[in-house]
Amino acid sequence: MSAICVYCASGPVDKNYLELAAQTGAAIAGAGHTLVSGGGSVGMMGALVRGARAAGGYTIGIIPEHLMRAEVADTDSDELIVTDTMRERKRLMDELSEGFIILPGGIGTLEELFETWTGGFLGVHSKPMALVNYDDFYTPILAWLADLTTRGFVARHAVDRLQVVGDVGAALAIADSTVR
Repeated sequence: MSAICVYCASGPVDKNYLELAAQTGAAIAGAGHTLVSGGGSVGMMGALVRGARAAGGYTIGIIPEHLMRAEVADTDSDELIVTDTMRERKRLMDELSEGFIILPGGIGTLEELFETWTGGFLGVHSKPMALVNYDDFYTPILAWLADLTTRGFVARHAVDRLQVVGDVGAALAIADSTVR
């Protein structure tokens, strides 16, 4: 079974973002994919996994031991993998997934976005990535990246590798592009 990893916020967010996460989980499950997540059950991460399971999806949560309480580990996951470190968590998320969807989130989500994106740019993997710019959430960062490209700090082909979309359907089509 193919798997798609979703990076998103674990903290509390408004209901529109929670609904986006739930729709993403349901769409992944509806397309017949396994959902790989950070293993938490709160915030967008919780809405994501509940949305996937409500649509009959299989979920794999990967969480470091030290976050089991803070992110309220998703003990309802079909598989819950507890790691020693954040680096091990991300390594497993990357290894188990054929594609990535990045929803709105904080510094943890941004770190996952940049690490996975950089890995693709450097040839560590060739997995597709879709950045969901829901409600213009990432527009300021995209403007900053455009400026960095103009100044020569970021290669144009690196920016082009990050596929920016506005909705879940387009994100799933990208993440799904090499899975089928």
